[in-house]
Amino acid sequence: MWYVIEGHDGPDVLSRRQAVRPAHLARLTDLRDQGRLMLAGPCPAIDAEDPGPAGFSGSLVVAEFDSLEAARAWADADPYMEAGVYMRVDVRPFKRVLP
Repeated sequence: MWYVIEGHDGPDVLSRRQAVRPAHLARLTDLRDQGRLMLAGPCPAIDAEDPGPAGFSGSLVVAEFDSLEAARAWADADPYMEAGVYMRVDVRPFKRVLP
């Protein structure tokens, strides 16, 4: 089943986000290579493609997992969680309709 994983950044975490981004992207690349990643990306904190020092308000991942528990475990092990970038992560089932 598909799951939405929404990470919410804490305040002033841009430098931590940048430091662990390669490890975060490696996990997403692994999901993509397994055919289990629908989409992933950050949410700019301001209405701009490149938010600069304003940074990001969080990230969104839609990926396939065997269960809600497996999706939560994957999210909890994210480098952004371990580095304190995310102050909260929401994980919920997602039903793909289009495309």
